[in-house]
Amino acid sequence: MKKVKLIILDFDGTLADTRELIVKTMQQTLEALGLESRTDEQCASMIGLPLKQAFTDLLPISDEMGGQCVETYRRIFNENNAVYKIPTFPNVLETLHQLHKQGYTLTIASSRRNRSLREFVNDMHLNDVIPYVLGAEDVTRAKPNPEPVLQTLENFHCTPDEAMVIGDTWYDIEMGKRAGVKTCGVTYGNGTREELIKAGADYLLDDFGALLFLPEINSI
Repeated sequence: MKKVKLIILDFDGTLADTRELIVKTMQQTLEALGLESRTDEQCASMIGLPLKQAFTDLLPISDEMGGQCVETYRRIFNENNAVYKIPTFPNVLETLHQLHKQGYTLTIASSRRNRSLREFVNDMHLNDVIPYVLGAEDVTRAKPNPEPVLQTLENFHCTPDEAMVIGDTWYDIEMGKRAGVKTCGVTYGNGTREELIKAGADYLLDDFGALLFLPEINSI
């Protein structure tokens, strides 16, 4: 079994527990624009999609209104984020540091903006651990298209059998499958175990720390 060298991580729902902040901000955005409200569960199911698509999938609105939602969301998000400390999930920081110490290359591929991702990485003191971040504006085709993975592979001169995608939603898994890399779903995020299984995840983790014991990670 070939050992993985490159680990491509989702952010929201995989590394950081941003659900409450995102759902609250989405609901405040709808209210600010006079749009129909949506439940916590409905909003949470959109997490991980490109922001405009999240709103146009959530509501029967025009592309133009979707753009207004994006602008309003970002303004409210910045206000909320200034007073809301984003927690990481259990064992995330310790595991990332251990993987880095063992020589793995760690990256992020997310539908969040690059600037926002880098701010979070900086706040979590992970700049040296996660040197490469791809945000929404860094690709032309978002998840579940494989472009974020393929771009990362090219940047590090890796082949698909040397990489693994880790995420909490079916589109993270599909992105990885379409790029030909190993995939691992985390069950504590915004997706469900059933969705991850249906998407064809090679592995499922109930705890991020269990990543250290996967065959491709633990092999010599």
